[in-house]
Amino acid sequence: MIETHYLVIGSGIAGLTFSVKIAEKFPDRKVVIVTKASEDESNTKYAQGGVAVVLNKEKDSFKKHIKDTLIAGDGLCDEEVVKMVVEEGPDRLEELLIWGANFDVNATGEFDLGKEGGHSEYRVVHHKDITGYEIEHALLKRVHQLKNISILPHHFAIDLVTNHHIKEIKSDKISCFGAYIFNQKTGNIFTIKANATLLASGGIGCVYGHTTNPVIATGDGIAMAYRAKAAIKDMEFVQFHPTALYEAKGESSFLISEAVRGFGAYLRNKTGHRFMLDYDERAELASRDIVSQSIDNELKKSGDSHVYLDCTHLDMSAFKHHFPNIYNKCLEHHINIETDWIPVVPASHYLCGGIVVDKNGETTIANLFACGECTRTGLHGANRLASNSLLEALVYAHNIYKFHSAHHYKAANVIIPDWNDEGTTIAKEHILIQHNLKQLQALMRDYVGIVRSNKRLKRAINHLDLIYNEVEDLYKESKITTSLCELRNMINVAHLIIKQSLERTENKGGYFNIDNV
Repeated sequence: MIETHYLVIGSGIAGLTFSVKIAEKFPDRKVVIVTKASEDESNTKYAQGGVAVVLNKEKDSFKKHIKDTLIAGDGLCDEEVVKMVVEEGPDRLEELLIWGANFDVNATGEFDLGKEGGHSEYRVVHHKDITGYEIEHALLKRVHQLKNISILPHHFAIDLVTNHHIKEIKSDKISCFGAYIFNQKTGNIFTIKANATLLASGGIGCVYGHTTNPVIATGDGIAMAYRAKAAIKDMEFVQFHPTALYEAKGESSFLISEAVRGFGAYLRNKTGHRFMLDYDERAELASRDIVSQSIDNELKKSGDSHVYLDCTHLDMSAFKHHFPNIYNKCLEHHINIETDWIPVVPASHYLCGGIVVDKNGETTIANLFACGECTRTGLHGANRLASNSLLEALVYAHNIYKFHSAHHYKAANVIIPDWNDEGTTIAKEHILIQHNLKQLQALMRDYVGIVRSNKRLKRAINHLDLIYNEVEDLYKESKITTSLCELRNMINVAHLIIKQSLERTENKGGYFNIDNV
């Protein structure tokens, strides 16, 4: 067993920011970061757009950014949270600069601010089209300079340790004491006992299969919190990015950043018609929910598999400077954007709901905090405004750090039992996991996608129950593997999305049910 002051599950912008801050403030306290892949693999790494921050006070204002966020959230944002996050933006950006992150500047030396869908002004700070990668790199560099932070890559968090595991605790108040951790290289399972635990485990994109997220985005933190009986909310609000590069084979899709439309690209159907003008006066710069639903409608009308993003009329030297990664990726797929349209399709991209937290990042379970995409803070409401997610992670990581600076959590005087896998055997047929995974992902795409119906959602529940029962039986009789745990977590997440979709009787933001019209 490892004992630590802080256990951080996840190595994206949320987990790393908190870790750096708390380790700098308290060099005598230990921080252990657990991450299931390499230390730099997270949704943060793939964030192309940037960080939405009000910097140009002559043209922009906090008031405008707040208004844009509230409009995107379609009446379901927590206005106090929106105000707090927006107004803290400049200070949090300043810290990134101190840690060594670099962002693009223009000829005058000022930040080269981008504009994305739903934003009324240019306010997105970026590093070409690999902003998340730049931030991740700067944070990891700082982490390695701090001796009281340990990173455990290729370690998978199986479950949170709560009262449920410790017989001598009689309290009705659920508390978290750490987590059971699976060392993926050795196969050993051990306990990390922590004074406080932070879930910063990222998103759920792989539940849908076709996603802009990396393969690690399997909703692990949300599933663990759900099984521990934490409050989970707004799971129906899955944001589909309108423009993922279409690949006939499906699976994870390369993201064509919102900023490309902000740069002036047009969406066209196969006839060349610029169809977004038919749906919204903001055309390609409408919010993501509207653009995704519009594309979905075009595809249903035509029976086509994708639409197109037309960049051929843009200043190509400027495009290559701003989006070198996108330009080169298209070339790899034999698409020359100077002459060719980019085939695009909506793909699962971001979850606006998740583990319910307050402004200090506290969950409904004692000693358990959460930050980043796995949380429901109230910032996004029914639909996230582009480039608000990195900002949210920075602000909430800071708030959690401030809370722990004022409240020192002591180690609980409890004995945590070892992980018990008595009677289990090594699964001989991995095909059972892969078969159920493909069934789950097809179910979510076909029945719980951009446009939903009560009939499809109810059918989804029935199909999901069959998958759940088969996988639970497999889990009880098999030795732990990462793929089995991930599948189990994705089933939990799918259940939450379907259940909370059926409970919503009004269409809002990214949620659209034809029976609610």
